[in-house]
Amino acid sequence: MAKCHSNNIGSLLLDHTSSTATATGTHHSRIWAAFSRKLFDAVSCGGSSRYRHYEDDISSFTTTATTATASVSREKQNKTTLTVTNNARKENGNHQNLNVEGEKGRVKARNGKSEKLSDLLSMAEAESENETRKKVEVLEGMKRVVRELQVDEGVKRREAACNVRLLCKEDGKARVTLSMVGAIPPLVGMLDLEDFECQIDALYALLNLGIGNDVNKAAIVKAGAVHKMLKIIESPNAANPSVSEAIVANFLGLSALDLNKPIIGSSGAVPFLVNSLKDLDRKNGSQAKQDALRALYNLSISPSNISFILETDLITFLMGLLGDMEVSERVLSILSNVVSTPEGRKAISAIPDAFPILVDVLNWTDSPGCQEKASYILMVMAHKAYGDRQAMIEAGIVSSLLELTLLGSTLAQKRASRILECLRIDKGKQVSENYGGNMGAAVSAPIYGTPSSSSNPNVVSKECLEETEDMMSEEKKAVKQLVQQSLQNNMRRIVKRANLPQDFVPSEHFKSLTSSSTSKSLPF
Repeated sequence: MAKCHSNNIGSLLLDHTSSTATATGTHHSRIWAAFSRKLFDAVSCGGSSRYRHYEDDISSFTTTATTATASVSREKQNKTTLTVTNNARKENGNHQNLNVEGEKGRVKARNGKSEKLSDLLSMAEAESENETRKKVEVLEGMKRVVRELQVDEGVKRREAACNVRLLCKEDGKARVTLSMVGAIPPLVGMLDLEDFECQIDALYALLNLGIGNDVNKAAIVKAGAVHKMLKIIESPNAANPSVSEAIVANFLGLSALDLNKPIIGSSGAVPFLVNSLKDLDRKNGSQAKQDALRALYNLSISPSNISFILETDLITFLMGLLGDMEVSERVLSILSNVVSTPEGRKAISAIPDAFPILVDVLNWTDSPGCQEKASYILMVMAHKAYGDRQAMIEAGIVSSLLELTLLGSTLAQKRASRILECLRIDKGKQVSENYGGNMGAAVSAPIYGTPSSSSNPNVVSKECLEETEDMMSEEKKAVKQLVQQSLQNNMRRIVKRANLPQDFVPSEHFKSLTSSSTSKSLPF
């Protein structure tokens, strides 16, 4: 029995030993074999001392096994740590290599950008140097042209003037530069030459110098160009159409500056421009016609020039031009400036057909600009003078104004309404004067005529009306007719309210009541 027990224990221990040895590893097999033999001997003999020795051995073995296991675990941890450390070092090395390579790439990129930037800077410097060199060359060329303008040889001076004309044609900077280097005085001096070709070249060079440059325009006038041009007009060269057209073009350009307007107007240029405008059909072309008309418009903006314009027959000539759609709007613009002064209004009204012509312009529905300007002229004149208003009425302005208030542009409608207001006030005054200020008696006059009675001074007799009818103008007759129509309409309403038949014929008693009473005192 004991044997069987020992064998069971031994087999159990052996199984445990084998399983433990398998779990702990092959390198512990020797330790477990020795321990198994000692444990088997102790159990089989059953000695207590041996058992205590066995316990000591078990404790020592357990401690040894634990120590061995711990050492194995530490070795594994050390190996793992070493492996991790090595991997980390490798990764750090790789990162360091990547950082080094990235830094090298960035350095290369910076170097590349620096090289590109330096290339761009060098290119910009080269371009700026080229531009500076070109500017210097252009400036030197302009200085050379100005020097050639001052030589005595006529051919070189003409060539230099042509160069100035070409340089200034479309280059505003060239105009400024040439003026700064002194091109204007020698060009103005060329106008004193007898050669009309030199004069023409100088005139067009001055014209281009003044395009869009007010400083140059003032400098040209200050250098005496206006008086020199007028001197050319008085010379035999004035018969040349090219010279005349060049002078007209210069007056147009110079007169665009407000500072030059009084100077040109007082110099005697207005008669020349008027004569050029009138002689265009025979000598000059269409462009010169437009230039002269526009130059006169520029001069008419200054009130001080109106007197110089009125000294000529320009107003009459302009009235004759109305109807030519090519120039009508410009003509009306000049008249709009002239009408701003009392002398200008008087000159316009003195023309026999002025108001019929202007009233006719109000009917130009296909030209709103002309309608607006004509209505402005008539509005100013209607506001300032009673006699002009009467002339407008006689010219049939009322119907044209009524049509304009319905079909004209917004501005034309406003101006037409203003004119009608002025005329309405005049109508009220005329009615009051014609009926001796007794408007109440006129309103309460009977519809049907009654014999005149000297005892009733408020009743206007039919004979008296017939006697004054011949002296009344057409407008006064129209006002009288309107008053009579109003009275008839009032009487029809009164008859309707009284429930009387529409063909009611008033009795003699009713006539006497209406002839001696106002509408407020009627019995019904």
